[in-house]
Amino acid sequence: MTAAPRSAVFTAHLIPLILLPSGVWRIVLGCGVSMGFSQASLDDQGFPGRGTLMVVFLTALTEGLALLSLGLVRPWGEVVPGWVPRLHGRRIPAGPVIAAATVGGVLLSAIWAFALHGLLTGEMDEISGRGWHALVIACYLPAILWGPLLLWLTHQYRRRRLSASPAPMPTTRLGAWPCP
Repeated sequence: MTAAPRSAVFTAHLIPLILLPSGVWRIVLGCGVSMGFSQASLDDQGFPGRGTLMVVFLTALTEGLALLSLGLVRPWGEVVPGWVPRLHGRRIPAGPVIAAATVGGVLLSAIWAFALHGLLTGEMDEISGRGWHALVIACYLPAILWGPLLLWLTHQYRRRRLSASPAPMPTTRLGAWPCP
């Protein structure tokens, strides 16, 4: 295994952090703080109440998915960890990891661009007050970096995994035939 460059390790740790402001914003909203929405709108969404469970789940899911980017720079992204029964120690094929991370990066770029377009063009007119609107933009704007950062991290993973030479096959003392 070739070690990941420091810039890739930094990026993998940065991804969950850039999503933290939007998660905190959602949870605060879920706890019933207006965040610029009317009381009627909060009641319609079930804040606080059932809607709170949804935003806590969404925030946990988002952070959990973001933490998966660490697999692109850690050994458990290349070899199945020892605690996994029957599979531990097996090399993880690079192709499916690269494909999944690439598709994820492209989809995240599109999703966040679409969501932030709505915020920046004023389509989220439910939020009243410039201060609240500026706060939601400040909390969600860093999230637009998730997709591009994941794509860059995937590129680094691909370079590292596909350029690494495979381990030499063990041979017998005579060097004529590979060992079984």
